[in-house]
Amino acid sequence: MKSGDALLSAWSETLARKGDAPAIYNTRGDVLRTFEQIENRGRELEDSLGKFQTGDVVAIQIGNHEDWPSWLIALLRREHVTLPLEPGVRAGERANAFKVCNAVAVVAAAVTGGRNIEALPMRTSAATTDWGKSAPTLLKLTSGTTAEPRAIRFRSEQLLADCNQICDTMGISDSDLNFAVIPVSHSYGFSNLITPLIARGVPMILSSDPLPRAILDDLERSGATVFPGMPVFYQACCELREVPQLDRLRLCVSAGAPLPLEVASRFREKFRRPIHSFYGSSECGGICYDREGVALEAGFVGEPMKGVSLELLDPDVESSRVCVRSAAVADGYFPEPNEEKLDHGFFIPDDLLQKSAKGFRIVGRISDVINVAGKKVNPAEVEAALLRYQGVREAVVFGRESTLRNQEVAACVVASSDVNESQLLEFCRRRLSGWQVPKQILLVADIPVTERGKISRRELARAFPAQTP
Repeated sequence: MKSGDALLSAWSETLARKGDAPAIYNTRGDVLRTFEQIENRGRELEDSLGKFQTGDVVAIQIGNHEDWPSWLIALLRREHVTLPLEPGVRAGERANAFKVCNAVAVVAAAVTGGRNIEALPMRTSAATTDWGKSAPTLLKLTSGTTAEPRAIRFRSEQLLADCNQICDTMGISDSDLNFAVIPVSHSYGFSNLITPLIARGVPMILSSDPLPRAILDDLERSGATVFPGMPVFYQACCELREVPQLDRLRLCVSAGAPLPLEVASRFREKFRRPIHSFYGSSECGGICYDREGVALEAGFVGEPMKGVSLELLDPDVESSRVCVRSAAVADGYFPEPNEEKLDHGFFIPDDLLQKSAKGFRIVGRISDVINVAGKKVNPAEVEAALLRYQGVREAVVFGRESTLRNQEVAACVVASSDVNESQLLEFCRRRLSGWQVPKQILLVADIPVTERGKISRRELARAFPAQTP
């Protein structure tokens, strides 16, 4: 059994303080787990992990399930490495992730759609991983800048630091009630929902219905006080006519994409509450937060989180990349490190930021990786799928500005005359995750190039902007 683990130590303190207090509710207000029941369930699950070795990677792919915290605690005690996976990940993408991360098992329903959750061993044995002196406790999956997925190595100390920075900066305490509709397996959900429950005793309401009307009704009925959401949620809620008062809701947080000024203004007018922009990254957790919810200008994300420092790498230009330093920064990438971008204590995102007296704003990205509401889409993966369609000769995928999702995926394709956009979109839907599927596929005679004869994704985005609804 593991001793001295930072998250387990924090959990012991939470358990001693909270005991039989409710920890997880459903949207009807029923108590699904008390803190003591999370602990007891975790102890039960430890026995099912006895067949695996110290340092083995075990994925969790169960959605927003009440057993998520118990599985994490059990894996920590067995000194296994947790790999969170979202339910919507395609089979091929999932298999690739298992291979890259050397996963030995996945926690999932034994039967599709069933409630019987088990740690299911892989059909083929994974290679033994030598983690060195600083073994991780959790891997966050990211697409990176190549077609192959890669993981980010975290120790419990870093995960706890991110949790503390979020709770301290946002003023979240165990008297709050978190509303969990964003995926807890995503970096945003894990840091804002799972670790605050374990380390700070912040209870949460599990929701499985992302429809705007259901979100508002469940927020009202449950008495939630904190709502970690995304711009697309807030936009959809603003479009509803008759809305509840949400009397107990005191904090609305938006992450995953920059919050449009119009959405922030409409929400404040309709619900009489500000939305607080939250900027973070899988590699380092929270970076900036708009404490006042003022939304001064497009892309505004406020000042650095408590415990986070930002350094402009090129302060003499209007917009610059930044170096993020905090105790929450990951140890590095796996299996191939990139020590110039991410190493012990610092991370350099691909975003371009501008600094003002009031804080920072995001003005763009330097990489080709497309940011769709916080999910990273590598153009090479989508291009590879398109090129597998018979009759497609060339394909270039690019990201273009999206009001609600930061960016959307688009593609230019050169193909034979019998190929149409509908066929290609359906082909992509069968082979890619939902957020990777292009919003539009443009059939062109030739892929436009620059004066130097090179393909520029940025120029394609300018030449083929998103259609205004």
